[in-house]
Amino acid sequence: MSRFEKILLFLSDRLNWIAAGAVIVMMLLTSADVVLRFFRRPIPGTYEIVGLLGAVVISFSLAYTSVKKGHIAVEFLVERFPRKIQTFINAINDFFSALLFGLISWQSMLYALDLKGSGEVSLTLQMPIYPYVYGISTGCGLLCMVLLAEFLKSLQGIRTK
Repeated sequence: MSRFEKILLFLSDRLNWIAAGAVIVMMLLTSADVVLRFFRRPIPGTYEIVGLLGAVVISFSLAYTSVKKGHIAVEFLVERFPRKIQTFINAINDFFSALLFGLISWQSMLYALDLKGSGEVSLTLQMPIYPYVYGISTGCGLLCMVLLAEFLKSLQGIRTK
């Protein structure tokens, strides 16, 4: 494993831990809100916070899931091909996926800058939204880097086979 891959694994692991923490906060907040609603004292903005934390969970867990090959893959056709063709198809898939998530990261960054400039806030709690969009950009950017590393590794596999 190269130094670059170790750095990607380290960063994706850290973001995944943040995502896990966000899941716990979502669970505790939702549970507390349900209990407090029984006493007619709901927590204001619970729906908002859970939605924003959902964005954190999804975007921060993307890279780690990709590193651990945890994404769903339909390979019933590709697995019938020779190993070299499978590697080539995986390389093409990694390349175009990296392009897609690089584009998402870039556009999310631009959107976050726009939200920050306009002062956009959530409806109930009046919390700024742009930090969460920066988080989406970060998660997608890290996934892009992981996919590029996988693409380069696939290219090396094609050359050696």
